[in-house]
Amino acid sequence: GGSKTRLLPSTSRLLVNYAQPYRSQIMDYLFKPNFGASLHILKVEIGGDAQTTDGTEPSHMHYENDENYFRGYEWWLMREAKKRNPNITLIGLPWAFPGWVGHGKNWPYDFPDITASYMVSWILGAKQYHDLDIDYVGIWNEKNFDSKYIKLLRHTLDKSGLEKVRIIASDNLWQPITYSMLVDRELAEAVDVIGAHYPGTTTVMEALKTQKKLWSSEDYSTFNDEVGGGCWARILNQNYVNRLMTATISWNLVASYYEDLPFGRDGLMTAEEPWTGNYVVESPIWSTAHTTQFSQSGWTYLQTVGHLAHGGSYVALTDSKGNLTVVIETMNDHSVCIRPPLLPFNVTPQNVTFQLKGSIASIRELQVWQSRFDFKTKKPFRFKKLSPLNFLGMSTRGDHFGEPGVPKVKWECATGLLNGYPLWKNTVVLGPKNCWAAIGPHSFELAQFDNFAVGAKL
Repeated sequence: GGSKTRLLPSTSRLLVNYAQPYRSQIMDYLFKPNFGASLHILKVEIGGDAQTTDGTEPSHMHYENDENYFRGYEWWLMREAKKRNPNITLIGLPWAFPGWVGHGKNWPYDFPDITASYMVSWILGAKQYHDLDIDYVGIWNEKNFDSKYIKLLRHTLDKSGLEKVRIIASDNLWQPITYSMLVDRELAEAVDVIGAHYPGTTTVMEALKTQKKLWSSEDYSTFNDEVGGGCWARILNQNYVNRLMTATISWNLVASYYEDLPFGRDGLMTAEEPWTGNYVVESPIWSTAHTTQFSQSGWTYLQTVGHLAHGGSYVALTDSKGNLTVVIETMNDHSVCIRPPLLPFNVTPQNVTFQLKGSIASIRELQVWQSRFDFKTKKPFRFKKLSPLNFLGMSTRGDHFGEPGVPKVKWECATGLLNGYPLWKNTVVLGPKNCWAAIGPHSFELAQFDNFAVGAKL
């Protein structure tokens, strides 16, 4: 269950310096619902007065008796995101801690009560000074975790009236956090989400056994040209298809740091020139939109997800109220992610059949949007609305949409059963469009129709 969602930590230092209206336009492309990336999640760095890849984020507490909840740009970024999407999920994760937290040592677990209090103060300050409700908090980015500290953090959150704030762990690899949760019930109860970084669309069986939500809590980290757009489209689907990850978070949100720094332009879009106002809405924005504009947090994946026979993957999501979203990607050797490197694979033209059943069987039409990365003709298009896809019979066949192909209805089919045994299956019905049919013996007056039913599915 859970809808696929996405986004950040740090690397947005130049963004706040953009003049209007460009700054607001960039924010709209990232967070405005039904416009651009329409992001469901914003993950920010809890600044710790230390260099963390592409810059240094100031702490809200430089020393023990110091509190200032207006340093840095993350507060502004969260407010802007929340302003556009009040339902956006907010996550905080520390990359580093000020020295006083460890009494002069760079180790936050020697005095876990101090570290837990430090984290809780950031969450309370977000609410008190910016009216921001933090939904999830992490432990320590890509570093060791400490089970005693995680349990104490849960206790400190609850004691501070923050029962709704959930814990993600450990923002590193699937192990050893998964094993620790399986053998430590109190730890398992304290952790709500197992978050792994750059999982390569795979996980470990022990993670599935925990029955916890599994998230790719940092992923992508690929140059944001069309290859990056293909990588992002691929992992957004396949993180769930391959190993049931219900959220995928991009590092990073927007490339708003100098391009010569490490991992230059590894954002969903580029905004690195506040002095000119120039920004570029890159292809990963539109790869995102195919999922985020047509589902929300709280939607659930249907069991029918998987790989296409000739390359690509598909997922289906619903809000359990009769609405359906199907996302198909047919990425190939142009979708090679950099971190971790995902191997290229072949995709060939194919027909796919989708049959609607159960609560969604009454759907007769699906709206269709397509993005196409066409490296041969050099004529790509992004997030283009096509003609609706009509479901006219029990099943509908059509070309995949992605690279290449445009969805279209080809024919209608009928299926017949007698006492549960198939008489005919997916027989093509050419016409008429409207008809009436009766089934029975030649002498109708002698027939008994007990336990006989005719059903029609549209």
